[in-house]
Amino acid sequence: MELRQLRTFQTVARLLSFNRAAEVLNYAQSTVSVQIRLLEEEFGVPLFNRLGKRIRLTEAGRMLLRYSQKMLAIESETLDQVSGCKEPHGFLSIRIPQSIGTCLLPAVLSRFQARFPKVGFDIGTCAYDELIYELKSGITDVAFLLAESIPFSELKSELLRVERLVLVAGSTHALGERSSIRLNDLASTTILLPKHDCSYRMRFEEMLTEEKVEGVTFMEVNSLEAIKQCVLRGIGVALMPLMAIVKEIEERLLTVLPWPEDPLETGILMILHKDKWLSPTLRAFMDTVRAVMQSPNE
Repeated sequence: MELRQLRTFQTVARLLSFNRAAEVLNYAQSTVSVQIRLLEEEFGVPLFNRLGKRIRLTEAGRMLLRYSQKMLAIESETLDQVSGCKEPHGFLSIRIPQSIGTCLLPAVLSRFQARFPKVGFDIGTCAYDELIYELKSGITDVAFLLAESIPFSELKSELLRVERLVLVAGSTHALGERSSIRLNDLASTTILLPKHDCSYRMRFEEMLTEEKVEGVTFMEVNSLEAIKQCVLRGIGVALMPLMAIVKEIEERLLTVLPWPEDPLETGILMILHKDKWLSPTLRAFMDTVRAVMQSPNE
């Protein structure tokens, strides 16, 4: 087993594609295939399930990915220490809901890259049903979620802050003109939600069910801007984090509906696998996230 083989394996595992890994590594695809085959022969188990043109990590592959990350991180740290370079560098894979990514991630990256410009990122949205697989396999280093808690024992979470949720309407929507509303006023209303933010949808549905509110249609949209435009055109009202629509509220484009109950809130969680080895680069990034999330100005 050679470190170059582990680097190739890690690239294939992240991209789940031999072709794309070959392009990234500037190898011929046959070279990538040979390196993976040699690893599989050495371990005596398949590292990937081949499903037509698609591949997925096997359990052995997920285990090797975790250990390969540690080994390659130790290699990098050793080179840095011996050569006298102590500046974190490398590559981090982040999964984050669009609202947090749009509103808070730029401040995190700006502060982080000012100190550690050699660190690269793979940043994508966070699909809840893939969360445990990506964190357990090591495909994702750290993920963020708008939720109160997570039900997976293999994962650990840290509450970064509590974010207010609001119902907003446009000026052409009937509810936008109301000085007060009740839950029953939402009957037969379309409610738009950010697709990868809506872990709080279940609690909201429970509230509507308890009050026997009927006819509510939920519409999940994978774009904050699309949701805003739909609300502005009177298609429905939106349930979303306040931080995502501060500008539109200040400009009186959107109106916060006066909520009759206790304030709607959700936590912003930072999530890792419980056995995740924290490299100096990942530790520095997580510390930066904490600093930004806890800042009242962000």
